[in-house]
Amino acid sequence: MKILETDRLILRHLSEEDAEFIVTLLNEPDWIKYIGDRGIRTVEDAKKYIKEGPMTMYNEHGIGLYLIELKENAKPIGLCGLLYRDFLKDVDLGFALLSKYWGKGYAFEAAQSTLSYGAEILGHHRIVGFTSLDNEKSANLLQKLGMKDEGKIKYTSTSEDVRLFAIEYQKKD
Repeated sequence: MKILETDRLILRHLSEEDAEFIVTLLNEPDWIKYIGDRGIRTVEDAKKYIKEGPMTMYNEHGIGLYLIELKENAKPIGLCGLLYRDFLKDVDLGFALLSKYWGKGYAFEAAQSTLSYGAEILGHHRIVGFTSLDNEKSANLLQKLGMKDEGKIKYTSTSEDVRLFAIEYQKKD
């Protein structure tokens, strides 16, 4: 199901047919370094991850990580979406792209449209994002999107310190 469309991208729900792409993305060195090793090594692992993660979140919360595809050829290049996390009171903007697509503005384009969707369509007045302390690329992107650095918080499942960023939107009357 298509959720968003930008000039160059389509963001849509993940399905089990995206499993091979998920294996590739989740085993990129920077995914493992900054997001964590999810132990996804096979297509079967990826199908389970998609069902238990994104598809469950779509069903339970109406949001989740969406597949980012290039509009011109439907090639998957990454993930972007809004997530509910049990240790945050606000929805979280998450994103990741295959490294060969970095530096082309795709992450900004996907994230900016996701933030607009979250604020304008879903009515979220505050959206957060967080990064590992040493993930300057993601921190720079969050700041370019207009998010303000709010300092460190603990990521509860790992007790790791992470940097929290947030953007607030005006409530519409």
